[in-house]
Amino acid sequence: MAALAPLGGMPVTLIAEELAKKQKEISVAEFFERNKQLLGFDSPTKAFVTAVKEGVDNALDACEEAGILPDILVKIDDFDKAKNRYRMAVEDNGPGIVPKQIPPIFAKLLYGSRFHAIRQSRGQQGIGISAVVMYGQLTTGRPALVRSKIGPDQAAWEFELRIDLKKNAPEVLREEPVSWPDKAHGTRVEVIFDGRYIRGKQSAYDYLRLTAIVNPHAQFTFIEPDGTKTVFERVTDKLPEATKEIKPHPKGLQLGELMKMAKGSKEPRLKGFLENEFSRVSSRVAKEICQAASMDEMTRPADFDREQCERIVEGISKVKIMAPQMDCLSPIGQILVKKGLRHASNAEFVVTATRAPTVYSGTPFQVEAGLVYGGSLDADDQIQVMRFANRVPLLYQQGSCAVTEGIEKLNWRHYKLDQRGGKGLPYGPVAVMVHVAATKVPFTSESKEAVAEVPEILEEIQLAVRDCARKMLAHIHKKGKFERMHEKETIIRKVIPMIAAKSAAIIGKPVPDIESIISRIMNTVLIEDKIDYDPKKKLHTVALVISNYTRTRKKFRLIAVLPEAWPALSADPKPTVAEGKILSWDLKSINSSEQATVTWQFKGLAKDDYDEDDLYVFGIDPEIVSGAEKWDEDAWRAATGKLADEEKELQIKVFSADGTQLAEPPLPEDEAAEGDEEEAVEEEAEVLEDDDAPPPRKAGKARQAKIAADEW
Repeated sequence: MAALAPLGGMPVTLIAEELAKKQKEISVAEFFERNKQLLGFDSPTKAFVTAVKEGVDNALDACEEAGILPDILVKIDDFDKAKNRYRMAVEDNGPGIVPKQIPPIFAKLLYGSRFHAIRQSRGQQGIGISAVVMYGQLTTGRPALVRSKIGPDQAAWEFELRIDLKKNAPEVLREEPVSWPDKAHGTRVEVIFDGRYIRGKQSAYDYLRLTAIVNPHAQFTFIEPDGTKTVFERVTDKLPEATKEIKPHPKGLQLGELMKMAKGSKEPRLKGFLENEFSRVSSRVAKEICQAASMDEMTRPADFDREQCERIVEGISKVKIMAPQMDCLSPIGQILVKKGLRHASNAEFVVTATRAPTVYSGTPFQVEAGLVYGGSLDADDQIQVMRFANRVPLLYQQGSCAVTEGIEKLNWRHYKLDQRGGKGLPYGPVAVMVHVAATKVPFTSESKEAVAEVPEILEEIQLAVRDCARKMLAHIHKKGKFERMHEKETIIRKVIPMIAAKSAAIIGKPVPDIESIISRIMNTVLIEDKIDYDPKKKLHTVALVISNYTRTRKKFRLIAVLPEAWPALSADPKPTVAEGKILSWDLKSINSSEQATVTWQFKGLAKDDYDEDDLYVFGIDPEIVSGAEKWDEDAWRAATGKLADEEKELQIKVFSADGTQLAEPPLPEDEAAEGDEEEAVEEEAEVLEDDDAPPPRKAGKARQAKIAADEW
């Protein structure tokens, strides 16, 4: 085969040398300058939302790390209306920034304090706010203005900054102390950029509205270009739990990561390296890993070669290691999610669910969900989906997100919603909210707009949303049952006495006791709850009235799941079980046509934090119960986030919050045989007497009622 002629007659060696001269290092800033769509600046409308998002995220993180309740101002001005040019200002009341750190924080990409920290936070990569400065510089050529103050007795410092894109380094155009008397501490950043301002879905307003839902401890003031001012008030003064940094977890560790850690480790021995550089590795576990990897415990980590590192990774996979600590996460919590959703809507029903923390590839994460039903939501529209990751709204790429896929995969027809074609988002008066909290959220891109479809995360999303949907269905059934029951009772109590009186007059007998007859017709156990609130004492008083509208005596276990752990206040009768959020009573005997009352008190919550009871029954046919659901594995998981053990015939025991088995519930009683009139009469008479009473007389009230019923 003939050799190819060199290009332009030039020798091959010279061509290689010429090509080598053209090779240049590309700075990070230059890369993102040409690929700004990766950061969320791919359209004027989206760029506007991204700019506000990055500024607000930085402000929230700064305030929370300093233990300060965030008070954030976002102001948009028309800088040059003809060119669609705006000035955005984001101001917070955080701890401020020392002057020497202001230039690199705002004018250098990939500069930050959270990238190497394994804990939950909004920003991690050190790109966000500096990318906004870069975008403003690219579209308008104007510098960013930053002002910060670190204390009431300190001067505020003001900077004008640009980014040297070739060097990815800050350029300080102006730096001087200024007076800021009305601010004790905080930071303000102003950026001028080209964009398109809209108000509605996927807008800056929509972003702040959703951010307020998952950050109920923060207050946001939003001033729009036309001067419209909106204040999203905080609904709690309680800051989120501070997250703690943890060490890497061995599970999910990749070979290259281990090689890098080993080379940089100062530990002299392999066993010490495993114990001190990783979380959840005790002395015993370190020994097991060394044995599984066939490695000497005394081997020096800095001397590891690739083959030894591979053996260690393989050894880790063979050893059982505890899941990572979960104090690196800061979930919102069911009560605050509910508060945020109620504050943002006028819904008929709001329910929340929080899954237990778990891991994917060694990364801790937790899923929370909320569901809003009814109110002003349109039954003919598709359900609304609100997606959040580490307390940040995700407004774009909904179809590519694991949250959307998890919701779409549920069978919503089972929950009385119209899911056309049996797949996709259903139609109905519902809004679903899902929050994924993780030390490292697996986003699909650097713009952080969608969560990747990690199987473990997808499963947790489905379980959390299913718990909410199940409670929604229970609410719909409960509401419908109560309406039908009261309507039926009204009609019966109006008609039956008239018929009884006329029938008694015809046969010349006294008017019979109709309560037992009404019970036979109603055939239900009705559980009605009433919750009173004392705002001065912050005290909820709950009263349950259990009415037995059946023809037999009933005994069963009643379970109540509270919003938070019960503070052991007064309760009558005393609960059989009081563990964490779970209270239960063994109701020994409620005679036909009689009532039982259960009351308890709960202190410390706001009125809207506790507005409905989650009630369950066990040991009785749930089909004849109105006002409570069947206690089963789904109910247990929704109440505690843990799995319940199954017994024979799939009956579920009641467990305490720590998983300890409690007393056996009473067995379901046998119902009276249908069709035998004499046995039914005797059974009714038995219900009216005590258990130890003599056999009923044949001419008692029950027989009189039976004779009157036959005459009807």
